[in-house]
Amino acid sequence: MTNTKQQDTDIRINGTGISLRQGESLLDAVKKLGLDSDSLAKRPIAAKVEGNVLSLNMEPHAPMDVQLLYYADPDGQRTYERTLLLLLSIAVHRLFPEETARLRVRYAIGGGLYVTLNKTPSLSEADVLSLEGEMRRLVRAATPLKRRRLTMEEALEIFEKNGQPDKLKLLKWRKFDYFDVYGVDDIVDYFYGEMMPDTGYADVFRLTCVGEDAFVLLLPRPDAPDAVAEYRESPKLGAVFAQSERWGELMECSTVYELNSQIESGEVRGLIRLNEALHERSYAAIADGVIERGARAVMVAGPSSSGKTTSANRIATQLHVMGHKPILLSLDNYYRDRCDLTPDENGEIDLEDIEALDIPRFNEDLERLLRGEAVETPRFDFTTQKRAPKGNLIQLAPGQAIIIEGIHGLNPRMLSDAIDPAEVFRVYVSALTTLNLDDHNRISTTDIRLLRRLVRDYRTRNAPMEQTLSMWASVRRGEEKWIFPFQENADVFFNTTLVYEIAALKPYVYPLLKQVSPDNPYYTTANGMVKFLNYFLELDNEVDEIPPTSILREFIGGCTFYEDKPLPRN
Repeated sequence: MTNTKQQDTDIRINGTGISLRQGESLLDAVKKLGLDSDSLAKRPIAAKVEGNVLSLNMEPHAPMDVQLLYYADPDGQRTYERTLLLLLSIAVHRLFPEETARLRVRYAIGGGLYVTLNKTPSLSEADVLSLEGEMRRLVRAATPLKRRRLTMEEALEIFEKNGQPDKLKLLKWRKFDYFDVYGVDDIVDYFYGEMMPDTGYADVFRLTCVGEDAFVLLLPRPDAPDAVAEYRESPKLGAVFAQSERWGELMECSTVYELNSQIESGEVRGLIRLNEALHERSYAAIADGVIERGARAVMVAGPSSSGKTTSANRIATQLHVMGHKPILLSLDNYYRDRCDLTPDENGEIDLEDIEALDIPRFNEDLERLLRGEAVETPRFDFTTQKRAPKGNLIQLAPGQAIIIEGIHGLNPRMLSDAIDPAEVFRVYVSALTTLNLDDHNRISTTDIRLLRRLVRDYRTRNAPMEQTLSMWASVRRGEEKWIFPFQENADVFFNTTLVYEIAALKPYVYPLLKQVSPDNPYYTTANGMVKFLNYFLELDNEVDEIPPTSILREFIGGCTFYEDKPLPRN
């Protein structure tokens, strides 16, 4: 008889070495080291190894350095969200097994995810309570969640049996001959990424009924993960999401499958024209609102890479069409000299902070402009990081409006008490995509804006992917603090997303993301975006269909408002 000696595997977790026997997982190592916790704020929920996010159920077979992920980490939050959605999907299958119930995860709003469940009879508040109860039973069962690999044939059979046509369509664009799924018992589902170790980890959530066939899956609070976020009603944001979904249905483009199908068939040229026409009609409606209000100041605000500058110019064009010729002004020119700004605890200057702007000077200039005075507005020189010696002399004629764009445009501090609110029209713009991979895998609006910024920074500053990715966390913190809390102050919301834009951005950004090496600290984000982009066909010869005034031209180049040249494609 041959005596085979089991070999231990030496790994390091958060810098601490430990040996694992054959069959032991990363979760076993976490428990041996006393790193597990009942508190979500302190509990490891996934792992990162060489830039890849892995389940804690993974069994190491070679030495590795492991970094634990918590809810405070963006990748940890996504892992938690996916696991909750898996529980929700299983609960729907268990409660409505004989019905044609279509569960669709729409978008993030109000501290959670907006979800629809279409079934017969229609969804009731009692159904929502039952779903939450079933999810909590799954949590109490603490069933291990292990990945299961299916052949394409097996996946097709399962998803057809479970009545998931969206998954069947997504499989067409899968670049590999296998499909990884998670599930409990015989109910499986596909989610884009890893899960937490077992169903018991997903215990912080709540379902709130918000309308016909709709509810919000409330997530843990980002600042205190052991508590469920309070639902925040955002009627204006919800309305623009609903409008965007109607647009998707009108264009027959609500999922990646439908977009790829139009690209493959050549119908995407018509899609581009239709989507751009919808944008143009919306900008015209905004201009109508400005004129109806009799506004003299139009504040255009939104987060990074939302298309504020192009939106300001397109609103100006629409006003010009109706006999008004507004003046454009950027809040970026009101930056204080960099040498006058106080660094944060890391020694860095936070340009997202409203204190980086010279608010008293802006208020004084706007008050004088609205009184009809000639004003020399400042001009910030980004080369010297200081205000230029000479600014721009502007003066408003009677009835003439000024369009002011900048991330802080909706913050009440930007308008002094001397300015009549009736003379101000507020516009909030952002990339609020409703295009999803499939019914259960949504595309984050934040990811769309990051793709835009990666392309623009490379084109305008020759910035490598790592540089832009390194700044993104700071940008996101600034948005949460200085932009999103004031978005409902807007008179009008406008979604600048174009349903075809990921396919248009892919040729520019995909090769650059592929160059980010595994030893790079931002490889996880870059690699995740590469995998996500693999589902999209590229726009090729159709790029010439994108008009020179399109929002997308602000990022890929060729926008006639700025007289720049398009970015060469790799």
